[in-house]
Amino acid sequence: MADPFPAPHRADVRTVREAGRTSVLIIGGGINGISTFRDLALQGVDVVLVERGDFAGGASSASSHMVHGGIRYLENGEFRLVRESVQERNRLLRLAPHFVKPLKTTIPIYSTFSGILAAPLRFLTHRSGKPQERGAALIKIGLTLYDTFSRDGGSVPRHRFLGRKKSLAELPVLDENIKYTATYFDASMHDPERLALDVLLDGVAAHEGAHALNYVEAVAQNDQGVTLRDRETGEEFVVSADVVVNASGPWTDLTNAALGRDTSYMGGTKGSHIVLDHPELLAATGGREIFFEHSDGRIVLIYPLKGRVLVGTTDIDADPSEPTVCTEEEVDYFFDLIHHVFPTLRVERDQIVYRFSGIRPLPRHEDTAPGFVSRDYRVEVDASRTTPVVSLVGGKWTTFRALGETLATRVLELLGRARTTSTTDRPIGGGRGFPTSDSERDAWKRAHLSGAGRRADALLARYGTRAADVWAFIEEGEDAPLAGGALSTRELAWMVEREAVVHLNDVILRRTSIAFTGDATPQVIDELASALGELLGWDADRRHSEAEQMRRELGDSHGVALAS
Repeated sequence: MADPFPAPHRADVRTVREAGRTSVLIIGGGINGISTFRDLALQGVDVVLVERGDFAGGASSASSHMVHGGIRYLENGEFRLVRESVQERNRLLRLAPHFVKPLKTTIPIYSTFSGILAAPLRFLTHRSGKPQERGAALIKIGLTLYDTFSRDGGSVPRHRFLGRKKSLAELPVLDENIKYTATYFDASMHDPERLALDVLLDGVAAHEGAHALNYVEAVAQNDQGVTLRDRETGEEFVVSADVVVNASGPWTDLTNAALGRDTSYMGGTKGSHIVLDHPELLAATGGREIFFEHSDGRIVLIYPLKGRVLVGTTDIDADPSEPTVCTEEEVDYFFDLIHHVFPTLRVERDQIVYRFSGIRPLPRHEDTAPGFVSRDYRVEVDASRTTPVVSLVGGKWTTFRALGETLATRVLELLGRARTTSTTDRPIGGGRGFPTSDSERDAWKRAHLSGAGRRADALLARYGTRAADVWAFIEEGEDAPLAGGALSTRELAWMVEREAVVHLNDVILRRTSIAFTGDATPQVIDELASALGELLGWDADRRHSEAEQMRRELGDSHGVALAS
C-alpha cells in the first residue's frame, strides 16, 4: 500500500488546539460563515472556522444552483434585497466566472390581467390567501422594475415578451394554452459546494492565522472559552476568542443553546428538489430555465444542468432538529408542475437520479406564509457576557459576499479594528484570470494544461484557473482513472491534500458531481472507497464501512436505491 498522506485538516486541529486562542471563532461552515472567514482573514485577523460536518454540507448544499436577483421578492417589498442581490449577481459573474454563468430564464404566462387586484393585498399582508395567477400585466411591471435594478450599465439584456405563436416556435413542447412568455437573464451556479470551497481556500491562503476545520463542533461555552469536539477522534478542547460568530444557518438557535444562550431567531422552511435523467425534458427547456407559478401560487423551476434536469422547489415549515428529506408527496408535486407547462411529456420515478432537501435559514415568521418570509439577513449581537456572540439570521447564496463583508465589519467594530481591504472587486479562487471566450480558453489550456487532452475541459470546469496547479500535481506521479474517468487517483490525492477530504461522501457528494448526475453506482462507490482508503490509510473494515455509509446516505437522504 502506498504511504498515506498526512491528514492536513487534522494537523490544523492540532494547531488550533495547541494555540488555544484566536481573535474570532466562527461556528458554521456554510457559505455565509465561509464568506465571513475569508473577509476577516483578508483583514489579517486571526480567525478559526469550525463546521460539525463537511464544508458547505448543510443548507448550502441544498440550493437551487442559482445566483439570482429574486424578482419575486419585489412582491414582498424587499427592494433593498433585490437591489443588493442583482448587484451581487452581476459581481459574481465577473469574480467567479468559472462557476457562475448567465442563465436565460423564461416565464410561461397564461393570462393578461390576472392577479392585478390581489397583488397589493399580498404586498401589504404577506399572506398567500387563495392562489391567484400572476398575469402578463403584473409580470411586466415586475420585470420592468427588475430591469432598473439589474442591468449593470446595460451589460445584462432587458427582458422581452413574446406572444403565443413565437413562444411555441422557440419552445414547441410548452403547453399550447399559454398566452405569452417573458424572458430575462439571471445566473446559474453549477457547483455551489466547490464555489464555497474556493472562497474558503482564499481565506486560508490570505493569513497564516486563519484555520478552517471540518468535522469539529462547538458543544459548550464558559468563561474560559468555547469547547470544541473533534468528531473524528472524540477529543474535546477549549478555544478562547475575543468574538464568537454563530453562522450555523437554520441551526443558529440550537447552536446558541449549546453555548448556554436561549434565542428564537430562526424559522426556516424546507426546500426539496429532484434531478431527472430525462432527455426529452432536457431538450424541451431549450437550454434555459423555465421559471413559473404553479397552480398553488408557489414559484417553481425546471432547470437544465449537467446534462440532467433540476426541478424544484417546495417551501414547507421545518424543524431544524430533524433530518430533511424529499418526500413522495413532494415528488408528486414536482411531476404535477412539470405537467403544468409540458403536458405532453411523461415523467416516471425511475428517471429520478437524485433528490435533495434542505432548510432555508429564514427568520422566525409566526403566521407569515412561508413564501413571503423575508430572504434578507440581519446581525444580532449578544454582549451580555465577557465574549460577545454575534448571530447571523437569514442570508442566501446570491448575497454571500456582501453578507460576509457586513458581518465581518460588525466583528471588526467589536474588535476595535479598521477594515484594510475590500472583497468588492476581488476575484474568487479559480476565477482569477479565467478565460471567458473560446479563443482565450483554448490558449489557456495550451499554456497550462498541456498533455491533459480531453481532461482539460473537465479540470477547467471543476477548478477554474486553479486547474493549472491541479494538473501540475497530477503530472508529478502515477495516475489512473477512477469512476469511469470522472476522477483519477492523483486528482483524488489532491482533494485529500488540499481540500480537506475526510470521508467518502465528501468526494461523491461535494467535491464532484458524481451523485448529482446519478453516477454513484455500487461499483463506483467501492472503487472510490478503495482508492481513498489507500490515501488515508484505511483498513479493509473502514473502507467497507465508508462504502456502506455512502449507500445508506444516498438511500435515506437522496432517494437513490443501491444494492449493498
